[in-house]
Amino acid sequence: MSEEDSQILQKDSFAALRYKDFRAYLGMRFFFTFAYQMQAVVIGFYIYQLTKSAFALGLVGLCEAIPAIGIALYGGYVADKSEKRKMLLTIFLMVFFASFSIFLVTLKSMSPYVHTGWIIPVIYVMIFINGVARAFYGPATFAIYAQSIPKELYPNGSTWSSSAWQVATILGPAAGGLIYGFVGITATFSVILFFLLVSLVLVFMLKKYPPTYVPKESIWVSLRAGIDFVFKTKMMVYAMSLDLFSVFFGGAVALLPVFANDILKVGSEGLGIMRATSSLGAVLTMLAMTRFSPMNRPWRNLLIAVTGFGMSIICFGLSRSFYLSLIFLFTEGAFDSISVIIRGTLMQLLTPEQMRGRVSAVNSMFIGSSNEIGAFESGTAARILGTVPAVIFGGTMTLMIVSITYLKTKGLIPTKLSDVHTPEVR
Repeated sequence: MSEEDSQILQKDSFAALRYKDFRAYLGMRFFFTFAYQMQAVVIGFYIYQLTKSAFALGLVGLCEAIPAIGIALYGGYVADKSEKRKMLLTIFLMVFFASFSIFLVTLKSMSPYVHTGWIIPVIYVMIFINGVARAFYGPATFAIYAQSIPKELYPNGSTWSSSAWQVATILGPAAGGLIYGFVGITATFSVILFFLLVSLVLVFMLKKYPPTYVPKESIWVSLRAGIDFVFKTKMMVYAMSLDLFSVFFGGAVALLPVFANDILKVGSEGLGIMRATSSLGAVLTMLAMTRFSPMNRPWRNLLIAVTGFGMSIICFGLSRSFYLSLIFLFTEGAFDSISVIIRGTLMQLLTPEQMRGRVSAVNSMFIGSSNEIGAFESGTAARILGTVPAVIFGGTMTLMIVSITYLKTKGLIPTKLSDVHTPEVR
């Protein structure tokens, strides 16, 4: 591609969508996320209705985070040395099995065969299986994304990819809450299973992506190489750390079932709307960023975005009005979306082709499971402090994390996107 053609594509808001494989990737990501988000909101509300325990909600996140973190590095190693489409098919079948199992144990017709006391443990086990699948899903899709479009389109592609994810997180929770509220959990899981099948079909539309790495050393040496690369790349490790700790303390979304049921008293329908509002703020902001990129001063904008995220969390915790709470959830999603695009673009630009799986695995240990770990922290804090103080504490800690990061990374603030290059791998 000539330099002139490259410049034209970079000015085209739809540039990444002009690539067939990227469109298939985008559709797969959308429908999978839609089903996954539906499931998350339904399981959260269902478990809270049965247990009335915020700590039980925190355990949902922990059950998924343990395998997602524990085997993430191995997932990245497998992704680098494997054909990606075949790998995704296996992952999606695992998720479908877990969702179908939850569908069965929550069926009323199964009550004579499944003791009530076993329903919650079975759900936790299936969430654990989803966590195993996630350990491989992130590295595989990270590599597919990078090979589906030219490198100069990564910022545009990251915006569309994140937007597809955010649209799914708008529609998924809203659909989950409304369907669950009106016709129950069985119908909701029927819809979830249908969209998982749609995403599985879209995987078949992807071309085959051969391995980008042939191991010549032991798995431990290979994994160590990926870890060493990340921790020697200053901007990457600070971006991961910032996200990990801010989301760890700012995981108020995990407590939304408590707000919906006990504080704002808006039921499962209101819960779906609250989950969707946060994502609405994110997707509208992302669509705006297809024209107005936040990458002119990426590190400065990242710090500003995470600051806005923390302040929104605090304001949400203080609100007692449903509509005011929706406004703060909207701004929380908007600020978070800016940081998502900046981090995603930096990760793609800084990662060498032959290390994408392993670097993505390290990234998922920081970022991919930060929501689940944050959910556990929020559930535990709510049990000790109470729901509202836990949310305010989390937002305050997020602001403290940003302040510390700012003091340690002042030299990165003037950095322009043109100054960001893939570090040399030896």
